[in-house]
Amino acid sequence: MGTILQFVQQRKTSVALIGGAVLGLLLGLAIGWWWWPVEWTNSTPGNLRSDFQSDYILWVVEHYATTGDLEWARSKLGVEYWKEGQLAETLERLAQERGGQEAVRLRALAQALEAPPEAAPAASAVSFWARLRPVVMVCGVAILAVALVGGVLLFVSRLRRRRAAPVVEPSVGVAVVGPPPPERVTWGVAGPPLAQFVTTYRLGDDHYDPSFSIELESGEFMGECGVGISETIGVGAPNKVTAFEVWLFDKNDIRTVTKVLMSDYAFHDEALRTKLAPKGEPVLAEVGKDIILETKTLRVRAHVVETEYGMGNLPPHSFFERLTIDLAAWVKPGQEGTQPTAEVGAPVAPPTL
Repeated sequence: MGTILQFVQQRKTSVALIGGAVLGLLLGLAIGWWWWPVEWTNSTPGNLRSDFQSDYILWVVEHYATTGDLEWARSKLGVEYWKEGQLAETLERLAQERGGQEAVRLRALAQALEAPPEAAPAASAVSFWARLRPVVMVCGVAILAVALVGGVLLFVSRLRRRRAAPVVEPSVGVAVVGPPPPERVTWGVAGPPLAQFVTTYRLGDDHYDPSFSIELESGEFMGECGVGISETIGVGAPNKVTAFEVWLFDKNDIRTVTKVLMSDYAFHDEALRTKLAPKGEPVLAEVGKDIILETKTLRVRAHVVETEYGMGNLPPHSFFERLTIDLAAWVKPGQEGTQPTAEVGAPVAPPTL
């Protein structure tokens, strides 16, 4: 049951669309077959039951033989509503069945009707669209129902997702140059960062690998920092990430500093820690934890804002459903001349980086 719920949560949009399509189809069938079924009225002679059809045609033939009014006979028989050749075949069949004087009259009428009027094709076209109209209406209602239900489910799904999503500032993947408002963030004597980035991983983002440039206010490139997938566990899609790499590249340094941010399961699993040790120092992913990366000229603080573990058949707390990291970058004092300074009036505290 848990696996099914997890599958539905990961594919809410697809489930909503498929569910809406099925519901719309059922609704369309109910409308077309039970609530508003097609009702046939004003049927033409060509659609009558064979015995009623024969009696009706004989009545028309008898009247035509008496009056000679071909237009009246054509109108009563609804010549334009018969399939091509069907009326002639019916008249010939009746002539063979009846014989005698009735056969003569039937063949005479058939011969008179051989040349249809010019308006017949247009009438036939009108008849075709008139018959097709109920089908088109039912299909239209079904499509409208599918679109309506799918749209409602999609809207509700997105609304729930927005309500459940935590408010993280600044926006994901957006660099913030300059100090945040002093009443909200206190950076201490180190001053506000040169650049700040927030990035969020969500289960299913198998290509998660954001990177951010660190530049001076003059535009000079100093380096890059970022987060990437380091290790996954289990099988099947999507990948279950159990460890991330937080890294810092400095153009003035020959090395790239990396630390491995691990799930609770990976951090306490000796085999996984041994496997990931060559990649960097292992760190347990805990909300509120700061990971410091330093190179020759740069310093980055990776702050764990949010962690959420996935649920399934794997061990508890073994892979991430969601992880949000705040990256703040400084240039070390003396390495550049435009490093931001602490805002006047901001609380002064010992460096916490």
